[in-house]
Amino acid sequence: MHPTHKAARVAGAVYLLLVVTAPFSLIYIPRTLIVRGNATATANNILAHETLFRLSIVADLISSVIFIFLVLALYRLLSGVNMTHASLMVALVLVSAAVGFMNVLSNIAALTLFRGADFLSVFNKGQLDALGMLFLRLHGQGNVINEIFWGLWLFPFGVLVMRSGFLPRILGVWLIVNCFAYVALSFTGLLLPQYYDMAFRIAFPALFGEMAIVLWLLIKGAKVQPLEARAA
Repeated sequence: MHPTHKAARVAGAVYLLLVVTAPFSLIYIPRTLIVRGNATATANNILAHETLFRLSIVADLISSVIFIFLVLALYRLLSGVNMTHASLMVALVLVSAAVGFMNVLSNIAALTLFRGADFLSVFNKGQLDALGMLFLRLHGQGNVINEIFWGLWLFPFGVLVMRSGFLPRILGVWLIVNCFAYVALSFTGLLLPQYYDMAFRIAFPALFGEMAIVLWLLIKGAKVQPLEARAA
């Protein structure tokens, strides 16, 4: 197997791991356990399914670690195309991973408040639930902020795919569109949060750019031309 083709398959496999772990903590847990506008119901749900909530915390951490390994695998695959763009891609992912690690603290704080440790006895149950809900909201806003970096790293990634010659240019274009979709979602969530859900529905098709590149890397790998063909 050609080294470039092998590197593409490895990157695709690591990317697939991220696709599996990230939605669990980003989509499934909030929709399952968090009741919007009802702190008491949310606290009861999380305490009744504490192990599930803790798994989401671990999944958040694992996703950030996988993200780092992913960009290193992609750097190995694409650094020969353009070192500057590949280095920028790595830098943006490292910032995103750091934000992700710090953002996990909000969920840990929320769980601590919901469980009501001894040193929190000065607060009543309603106050603890409200404070816990506040930290859950902060975690959600942290994800909204991180969407900027989830998008920005896709721009150099998309440019590298377009220029690589061994990956379809259309996937590179799709990744760049995916980049702007994430950035638009982030600014919508920060500036016009009441329209975030509508913006997400509009941007949703663009977000499949990452899934497309994952499937291509896993199934097709890199289409490396023989030396004779490239010379011609």
